[in-house]
Amino acid sequence: MCFIKNFYQGDTRKQAGRRVGVSRSTTRRWARVWNDGGPEGLRPSFGGGRPMKLTPAQFDEFCDILEEGRPWTPQAIHALIEDRYGVTYHPAHLSRKLRAAGMNYAKPLPMDPRSPADADETLAERLGQALGEDDHDTEEDDPIVLGFFR
Repeated sequence: MCFIKNFYQGDTRKQAGRRVGVSRSTTRRWARVWNDGGPEGLRPSFGGGRPMKLTPAQFDEFCDILEEGRPWTPQAIHALIEDRYGVTYHPAHLSRKLRAAGMNYAKPLPMDPRSPADADETLAERLGQALGEDDHDTEEDDPIVLGFFR
């Protein structure tokens, strides 16, 4: 609009373009669209960037697949998108898209292969013994228990 204002105040197209810092070819194009469409002709008419690789329905389906509970590695997620939809995403962009959709990467708690199969029952039994909740008879009514828990 500054170019048009300068142009209407008597500047040549070249002078008006120099004041706003645009090339001669841009001043020619701006003058033409101003004459053809007025202020609406100067509004950008681009579609807002590159089209999405996945449609909103496909992305929702993809998020549903991820939420089914299977632990996913980033490599498996990229392979899923490529195999199912035939598109690829940069890893940083995909993580941004997933966070924007309310999803977060999380590492599942590993299972220690050295822990016994009945670890929960053993813990409950030992806690019961340590807190004096066992059924066996004790000589003291109020046992003193010292323990350290992490």
